[in-house]
Amino acid sequence: MRIRVAVIGGGSWGTTVAHIASQRVPTVLWVRREEQAEELNTRHTNERYLPGFELHRELSATTDLAEAVSGADIVVMGVPSLGFRSALERCAEHVRAWVPVLSLTKGLEDGTRLRMTQIINEVLPGHPAAVLTGPNLAKEILAGDAAAAVIATPDLIVANQLQRIFHQNLFRVYVNPDVTGCEVAGALKNVIAIAAGMADGLGAGDNTKAVVITRGLAELSELGEAMGGQFATFSGLAGMGDLIATCMSRQSRNRHVGERLGTGLSIDEVIADMNMVAEGVKTSRVVMELAAEYGVDMPICAEVFAVCHEGATAQDAYRGLVRGQVGGVEHHSLAYGR
Repeated sequence: MRIRVAVIGGGSWGTTVAHIASQRVPTVLWVRREEQAEELNTRHTNERYLPGFELHRELSATTDLAEAVSGADIVVMGVPSLGFRSALERCAEHVRAWVPVLSLTKGLEDGTRLRMTQIINEVLPGHPAAVLTGPNLAKEILAGDAAAAVIATPDLIVANQLQRIFHQNLFRVYVNPDVTGCEVAGALKNVIAIAAGMADGLGAGDNTKAVVITRGLAELSELGEAMGGQFATFSGLAGMGDLIATCMSRQSRNRHVGERLGTGLSIDEVIADMNMVAEGVKTSRVVMELAAEYGVDMPICAEVFAVCHEGATAQDAYRGLVRGQVGGVEHHSLAYGR
């Protein structure tokens, strides 16, 4: 019997992963809107999220969650962290026993501060939980550019099975047992990407942006290790690789948020103008809670939190780091904390 994959969530990355899987095994993509499902099934496109790209013709779409999940041998969760638990609870009504659940979500649950695999373990105990992460920009992958990703799960048998499904010549998939490190890195890099985007919006130089990214990696690594992640993970694809792609790419929605903030817009104005979720905005609040819990100094994340949630401006965050500003840099200002 051939393995069947169900991907929950028809955004840019969920659609791209479904496209990849459909080249190996029968794959169905669950989406909310009937018109989106019809477009995917008849025109093999998803113009709202991936304009100009044709998807694999064997990929099917449905708005019937029971239909998508009940026959699946692997369930892939491609919904934002805000709706992850509720979507998974709906899936739990239909998923068969022991079916692995693979998360694509790079965020932390607001309130509980849980990683996505921890939510999977709560909602679907006994189901192997895994995460797919790395420097993966959906449009570049669909365009045929080479990329690599990491599948993290403590179960090597499950990891190898998932690797066979998603690994391709130009999309290389590696295995890492460090689930904690991979998930923490994926969530925190979105916060650092907002800071990097602010540099672009403010017109700061590449030197300044490089400092922010480098010191951001240090913050990410320190909290990740305090939470149980492994140092090597943060210097690999799930850590530094993902951080570089998200901070530098014009396709990165979190970098885009930061850039717009740097031009003087408020966070509400920036979010209202987007049709996709930038996880770093909500994650910045959770990160500061975790930093306090684990006693980790995170000045860059603190500045992003202040801009996103406390009414500070990007100019405030970059005080003393952009041309035309007078005075030294305070200890807690962005990019300099340790």
